[in-house]
Amino acid sequence: MSSSTVITNIAALVTNDPSLGDHSPLGLVRDAAVAVEGDRVVWTGESSKAPATDNRVDAGGRAVLPGFVDSHSHLLFGGDRTEEFNARMSGGSYGAGGIRTTVAATRAASDAELEAGLVRYLAEALRQGTTTFETKSGYGLTTADESRALRVAARHTDEVTFLGAHIVAPELADDPAAYVGLVTGEMLDACAPHARWIDVFCEQGAFDGDQARAILTAGKAKGLHPRIHANQLSQGPGVRLAVELDAASADHCTHLTDADVDALANSRTVATLLPGAEFSTRAPWPDARRLLDAGATVALSTDCNPGSSFTSSVPFCIALAVRDMGMTPDEAVWSATAGGGAALRRDDVGRLTPGAYADLTLLDAPSHVHLAYRPGVPLVAGVWRRGVRVH
Repeated sequence: MSSSTVITNIAALVTNDPSLGDHSPLGLVRDAAVAVEGDRVVWTGESSKAPATDNRVDAGGRAVLPGFVDSHSHLLFGGDRTEEFNARMSGGSYGAGGIRTTVAATRAASDAELEAGLVRYLAEALRQGTTTFETKSGYGLTTADESRALRVAARHTDEVTFLGAHIVAPELADDPAAYVGLVTGEMLDACAPHARWIDVFCEQGAFDGDQARAILTAGKAKGLHPRIHANQLSQGPGVRLAVELDAASADHCTHLTDADVDALANSRTVATLLPGAEFSTRAPWPDARRLLDAGATVALSTDCNPGSSFTSSVPFCIALAVRDMGMTPDEAVWSATAGGGAALRRDDVGRLTPGAYADLTLLDAPSHVHLAYRPGVPLVAGVWRRGVRVH
């Protein structure tokens, strides 16, 4: 028999259910409680109406929100790129080529070293309230290295993405068609059993629209659903290709035409914004306000990777989105929870409603707004994942 717990005396509970509380997209309930049985939420509402349970936790007048859903990260890698970051912050520029440095270090790393790094970054993210995460391969670029990265990742999350098409492998740099053939053939065959998603970096210096379409279409034929790195460094075909193929998300979305925005607004494809990348490369910020006003669904994620966004902190990304991307605190919190769930095509995470997983973040603050109001402050006071308090 699973035990039941109720968390009471919550000053502000973010449910992401607009039928509750203030009927906003956040479904904000004041003086609230949430009841958990096993790994699921079974009740949310006003604290005075909380049901009897085996255990009772007093939130002490603090805020509770769903655990963050980090729907875009690259956590399987060797080494780091401190020197590249230092050079960039000293006047250098950012392009896709730096990925090759990480490819060499990743190929040289053992399975144990790759897994130790993954576990470290996941623990770091969990302490900051992230309870669901996606992660990708993409730093091996050989059949053996890509498949081993996915096998390691699959031991720690269900949201595993095959990104053999990160860049063209260095040894085939002069024959990109041969590399696309490898990715859509032998490499895909080896990697598909260990992944849920397939991704491609559709960008100058990586893969063009035709190559990206071929790769994603081959992945769909193997049962993998598409997502895509789109329009990060320049305008291009990535976003419209994502919509054409019903990709779960188009990620980055920094350089968009009006047609791109309209396509996203009239599709199921989520625009996943990754402000850590702009922060770490001094690139222009994505215009979240433009997307939101058009009616697009927006997610916020960390893009945690060693080259262009070496942060695992969703709260940091929320603060950036509010300060520099035109989002309100409510919109940023929704995008980092329910929006991330939408980018993974899931409604059992990113919300606190009956039937959803009991993934909760307790803030040492009376309101979720403090995530943007107090940037850089470690506000996460408690984390429950699947009904178990883990921090």
